[in-house]
Amino acid sequence: MPPNAWQRFRYTLWAPHYDRVTKFPAERRRSIELLRLVPGERVLILGCGTGADIPFLPADVGVLGVDLTPAMLKQAQARLRPGVELRQMDGRALDLADGSFDAAILHMVLEVIPDPERCLAEAARVLRPGGRIAVFDKFLPEGLRPSLPRRAALALLDTVFTSTNRRMGDILNASGAPLEVAHDEPAVGGAYRHLILRKTTG
Repeated sequence: MPPNAWQRFRYTLWAPHYDRVTKFPAERRRSIELLRLVPGERVLILGCGTGADIPFLPADVGVLGVDLTPAMLKQAQARLRPGVELRQMDGRALDLADGSFDAAILHMVLEVIPDPERCLAEAARVLRPGGRIAVFDKFLPEGLRPSLPRRAALALLDTVFTSTNRRMGDILNASGAPLEVAHDEPAVGGAYRHLILRKTTG
């Protein structure tokens, strides 16, 4: 099954139950707080899922939420409000103009999307110079390589939901995107992290 088809199938199954098993309201609020959004800014939620981030965004910013899975977007419609738009889109090939957003949100996306480097590069492409990306996700500690049996177990777990098998530093370096880490703090017991990445050039 092609990666996109598998992702859609998996999250179609999860969509009705996703909010019951993956909430993290305090972490979503903290991540968005770290963006320091100002009125009038345009915000992209990449991999918006059921729209769980929308209630934590200020009413005076424009929001576009994109996701690969129609079933997820259907759930997100319940959280629509003025100034928020939803569109089906592949996070690795965004049908959006360069430099068209002030900020982007990547919550629990880089750990699960195929080609996370490409996803991060696309997020950077659609940001204006100086734009920010809020990342909330779980990553392996930098420099740690799991044993072969552990990697096999993590890969098996990934077929059901998600595991911790990627390093943020590797993703950032491989993306080639003009991004710098402006903030990095632990979250949820240390496995998860809050990061703010800033676009350094046009």
